[in-house]
Amino acid sequence: MQLLKSTVGRKILMAITGQLMVLFVIVHLLGNSTIFVGADWLNAYAKHLHDLGPFVWVFRLAMLTFFGVHVIFGTLLTLENSTANPQKYAVNNKLEATFSSENMIWTGLLMAAFVVYHLLHFTVRVTNPEISQGIDAVGRFNVYAMVTGSFQQGIIAFVYIGAMIALFLHLSHGVQSFFQTMGWNNACTRPVISTIGKVVAVILLVGYASIPLFIFTGILKG
Repeated sequence: MQLLKSTVGRKILMAITGQLMVLFVIVHLLGNSTIFVGADWLNAYAKHLHDLGPFVWVFRLAMLTFFGVHVIFGTLLTLENSTANPQKYAVNNKLEATFSSENMIWTGLLMAAFVVYHLLHFTVRVTNPEISQGIDAVGRFNVYAMVTGSFQQGIIAFVYIGAMIALFLHLSHGVQSFFQTMGWNNACTRPVISTIGKVVAVILLVGYASIPLFIFTGILKG
């Protein structure tokens, strides 16, 4: 509990939960990318996850907990820093201010709102029930039809692409901030870590945004 009372402790928890979520979005992208192979691959992937039963929901609850901790502490630290001088990171190396670093709270809150929408859209399936129906030729829930039907609608595609831009901006600073917070960053490693963080952010942006973009433009058909 002492960890939660100090600014440095809360930053460490934010850093750890943040990187756990980075790993999750990487794995999630690998699964989602099966849509480019075809309906059978994506529906089989979704069926495999469904067959895991309660383990999937345990994992989802764990990730939502990490996400909640990250958002709550991020908001609290931002409010604290706006009224008092922020305490130093684990090492005394200040990262160069960028648009991404100065707007972490806003991109984070945008992502929080998007996660709620995404769960209602594709997990609970209440936002667009008309495209959340049907099974494929072998009796599996037709996730492929649901996804392509969703992103053929411009507003939905736009929301997802916009959210991925927010994720890109958040990770552009977030990855290097993790190493800074943990005290694993220095003048020699900072440029390399910064570049790695930006490369990861670009890969995730292109990977995720290409799905709604390709479907909306008709490159990937339903």
